[in-house]
Amino acid sequence: MRYVKYVLLMFLLSLFIGGSSVSASNKGNTLYKWEKKRAQLLDYNNLVLLYGGGHQRPHVWDCEYLTPYVTYVDENKKEHWMFDGFLFLEIHNGIDKEFTTGMKRNPSNKQDWKDLADYYFQSETAMGALDKTIASAIKRIGTPPTKRRVVIAIPEPILGQTDWGSLSEGKMLNFSDDNDRIAACKWYIDYVRAKFKQMKYKNLELAGFYWIAEKATETKSILNQLATYLNQLKYSFNWIPYYLAAGYSEWKSYGFNYAYYQPNYFFNDKIPIERLERACESGKAHNMDMEMEFDDRVFTGWAYRLNDYMAAFKKYGVWSTKRLAYYQGGYTLYRMSKATKAEDMKLYHDFCHFIIDRPLY
Repeated sequence: MRYVKYVLLMFLLSLFIGGSSVSASNKGNTLYKWEKKRAQLLDYNNLVLLYGGGHQRPHVWDCEYLTPYVTYVDENKKEHWMFDGFLFLEIHNGIDKEFTTGMKRNPSNKQDWKDLADYYFQSETAMGALDKTIASAIKRIGTPPTKRRVVIAIPEPILGQTDWGSLSEGKMLNFSDDNDRIAACKWYIDYVRAKFKQMKYKNLELAGFYWIAEKATETKSILNQLATYLNQLKYSFNWIPYYLAAGYSEWKSYGFNYAYYQPNYFFNDKIPIERLERACESGKAHNMDMEMEFDDRVFTGWAYRLNDYMAAFKKYGVWSTKRLAYYQGGYTLYRMSKATKAEDMKLYHDFCHFIIDRPLY
């Protein structure tokens, strides 16, 4: 009898402990409270890309690094809200696993996906630091027009992979089967939702998910089902295809809600400004939003190319009518905020005014 009671006690204890941990057991047909209250998809006008989760990154997204992305102090010492959207993403883990094709590494597995999500959902770094940084800013300048919104990248289920892992009864998923690829992505989406519930961030809204593959070649057959799943849960589906990427002009047919077009002008000084202008025209023709691009080379003679983006986006009406995403290398904007040279400081202020003075903002 004592043994039976002991077994029963251990069983009940295991249920209690298991119930307190985070899992992806909350399927998409069960909405969380914030999802039930959401009348429509959340929007964001200025979405900054924050790469993190790979060992190759020399920085950690703590409050120090995130401050200039949350607010901007202008030339007259007045503080303003900056980005209203924050995209957390990673392309590979810095060692041997890739989160999208083309990184010349082995495909990432279920544990790698879980580790990546866990990296973002922390208390003192990444989303936790973002939440705290916003809270501090609220004390100084009041609440922002909307809660700051976060978008989480979905790793790509690499076509043909057979060692990703299992979801039930030990059956390994096979990514030659679209159903298995979709199942893995839905598991990740549900895991992210569960983590967001667990962390109880006060100043953030989980607004959407981002498709990490920048071309549609290997994944177009699964996108519509993922889009439907996300939209039913009240999340946006976002994409940032590179210049002339396969499927870029068909983005609506894949189910994406927001697609930002990459001009890919900044990265090669032999590419003429006509590329940037063509990208603006093409993006406009296909009703796409746009991405601005720069990195640390702004400190070594390439600042004019960032200025070209700002000028072109105003000339073609992008600045005043479209959503914008911002690729800034690893943490170039942070470095710009610490600039001491006059030309670097001017570039920083010009860029920040480009954001805070937008009519949509």
